[in-house]
Amino acid sequence: MEEKTKAVLVIGGGIAGIQAALDLGDMGIKVHLVERKPAIGGRMAQLDKTFPTNDCSICILSPKLADCFRHPNITLHTLSEVKNVTGQMGDFSVKLRKYARFVKENECINCGECAAKCPVKVPDEFDMGLRKREAIYPYYLQGVPAVMTIDRENCLYLTRGVCRICEKFCTREAIDFEQKDTDVTLHVGAIIVATGFDPFDPSGIPEYGYKRYRNIITSLEYERLICASGPTGGHLTRPSDKKPTENIAFIQCVGSRDLKNNRYCSSVCCMHATKEAMLAYEHNPKVKSHIFYMDLRAAGKGFQKYVARGEQEYNISYVRGRVAKITEDRNENPIVRYEETQTSKTEKMTVDLAVLATSLIPRRGAEELAKVLGVELDEYNFFKTDPLNPLDTTKPGIFACGCCREPTDIPESVTQASGAAERAAETVMR
Repeated sequence: MEEKTKAVLVIGGGIAGIQAALDLGDMGIKVHLVERKPAIGGRMAQLDKTFPTNDCSICILSPKLADCFRHPNITLHTLSEVKNVTGQMGDFSVKLRKYARFVKENECINCGECAAKCPVKVPDEFDMGLRKREAIYPYYLQGVPAVMTIDRENCLYLTRGVCRICEKFCTREAIDFEQKDTDVTLHVGAIIVATGFDPFDPSGIPEYGYKRYRNIITSLEYERLICASGPTGGHLTRPSDKKPTENIAFIQCVGSRDLKNNRYCSSVCCMHATKEAMLAYEHNPKVKSHIFYMDLRAAGKGFQKYVARGEQEYNISYVRGRVAKITEDRNENPIVRYEETQTSKTEKMTVDLAVLATSLIPRRGAEELAKVLGVELDEYNFFKTDPLNPLDTTKPGIFACGCCREPTDIPESVTQASGAAERAAETVMR
């Protein structure tokens, strides 16, 4: 085999992609880690804590981000997408589209002076639209690479030909509006897909009042609210009036186990809600949390004990019942209407805040990427894998790990990533 094929392409810069890249790099294999966002980190970077240990999410992730950036065998390709793949196992030719950042990565020191002068304000995607950012911005505070990015869709110069104020105030002369999108061809022996998931948009379920009532939010929006680096500095307040919350309803299976939307169970939501309820109690011991569930899924190591801790130590109650509708009263307090399945009675509960545990769905662009790679998707558009070799896709030499193949929690995603790295290493080192 030629030397150029002793490399692996990892698509997706979340925790699964990062772990796979680090494992391969430590084996002495060259890795190209491709991420379409301005920085690596993925969904894990948006979380406050992780279950079942309640460890700080970014504290676990940050060292891995730095290791990826500094690793001599790993090349990061952020703001990049895979556009074409030809060849076969052991010798793939990959065409990569690298989008212009309009900032020189080797000059920018992420000081933020440019952003302080930018007149544009748009919803911050990383913070789930809960606060505004400028047209020149860091993707998130701990992001790697730690450089600014210019949003081509909202920058006044790139859209209207006016402004360039960021350029005037950058003492490093790092702004470069002449940058162009470029195509790069890579030669690799194996490919790992780790593109992660997107959260389901619950606005398609009008009964739950999302986007209609301000104090009904999604679980990922809740994560940003309670996170110290989030829009409220970690203070758990209601979006409508910024008052502290003391009574929270967590609604499970929103978009999951639903014939109208996604029939599958999203696997992680029960534990995710338990963790979020624990965090609310840690912020304010007066908080009472109610988790409305269909069936409680706590099958992982230590998960059942974690649920028991929630009930015994964190003032959490589990209500077995499907929520039918959420409205609000004149004070914008959500009113949760549900059937208590153990008593078969219809009940209602008024709370300060309602949190919707939305299903995990395939990342946007999964169908297009599957066509480019020449692999199959399953009926839900997750990457299809072999039942007997669960990290192998339908094309030899291409592997999948994490939430791109099915909803998966962080520990399992990391385990799968290491397994996919081993499978890829076997392929390129033959």
